[in-house]
Amino acid sequence: MVSENLSELHCNQRTLFGRGSLDKLVPLLASQQQPTLLFCGQSFLQGPAYARLKTSLNDHIIGYEIVRNEASPADIDGWVARWRGHVDRVVAIGGGSVLDAAKAFSAMIQHPLPTARYLEKVGDSAVQAVTLPLIAVPTTAGTGSEVTQNAVVTDQHDIQVKASLRHPVFVPRVAILDPDLLKGAPDNVLASCAIDAFTHLFEAYLSNKGNLFTRQLALTGLKQFVQAWPALNRKDAEGDDAREAMMMASWLGGVSLSSAGLGVIHGIAGELGAIKPFHHGEVCGRLLFPFLEQLAESQQPEQQKLMSELHQQLFSETAASPARHLKNWLQHQSISPFWQEGPSLTLTEVDWILARANSKNSWVNYSQEQMREMIVQAWPIN
Repeated sequence: MVSENLSELHCNQRTLFGRGSLDKLVPLLASQQQPTLLFCGQSFLQGPAYARLKTSLNDHIIGYEIVRNEASPADIDGWVARWRGHVDRVVAIGGGSVLDAAKAFSAMIQHPLPTARYLEKVGDSAVQAVTLPLIAVPTTAGTGSEVTQNAVVTDQHDIQVKASLRHPVFVPRVAILDPDLLKGAPDNVLASCAIDAFTHLFEAYLSNKGNLFTRQLALTGLKQFVQAWPALNRKDAEGDDAREAMMMASWLGGVSLSSAGLGVIHGIAGELGAIKPFHHGEVCGRLLFPFLEQLAESQQPEQQKLMSELHQQLFSETAASPARHLKNWLQHQSISPFWQEGPSLTLTEVDWILARANSKNSWVNYSQEQMREMIVQAWPIN
């Protein structure tokens, strides 16, 4: 008999991990000469890694596309129109938005229709198992996009949707995970990205689609996160170890969400991202804390069991409420109070989000009122 919770793992064909592993990029490109396009962020072009690699890297790159925000269908269609027939390989160096843009481009340049036709939620055409080979180099530790099979596309103006292009072949062929690329990032960026990784791991761990395999993957990542979270911005050996651990946690978060799915936090965050240009990691982190309060009150037996087991694995001390202990620990140990102050939402925007939000793979089917409570605790409402 086949289990309902049969897990399936898709990951990179090749993963290079460790401090200084970015230096393997140029030899990797040189080993097989192909017309190669680079997607990156402006911060990478202004940073020390690019200054060091620029001359040798440019020998293997035919052009650049700078990604300044989450890519829209129009952005992707424009890149495809510019480069179709000229590119055989893609390199992406940057945060999650850069990697998602490159993944979407790599796939759509092999497809005949406009991007929106293939998008989940709004499209009418299935993606095919074709994409250009992609080398993904994350410069943040959060999304895990370097190992997921989905490319997130966002349109906040015309069709107001945040959705994915998704297929197992969209997993980047190569991932280069160099923790030194996290050095020098602002504290709020480090924390907001890292809490995104945590939410991927945590929701996958709690998922009703999970099994022993997926929960052990998520648990490994959560242990790495706990080690890293308080020391991400340190400039000593402990900071180097923390950034290495968080890079691993982020990659495992991508693997975990692909294998077990996510929960209500992302069920809300994905819809909010369709209308507001908030940092996705911060959105997930803000929703996480009121979710943990609801989790503390939950009588759902599987949730209670999983939280008890998780607490035993992550913390040495006992706690009357594992969920509240986790919330307090996360806030107390954070290098940046990203959940304080910040932007607001209107009542109309809250209603729009709630009309589309869902509980995804949660053990509880959260009501609109429960989800509303999470939102109003996370942001000022005006």
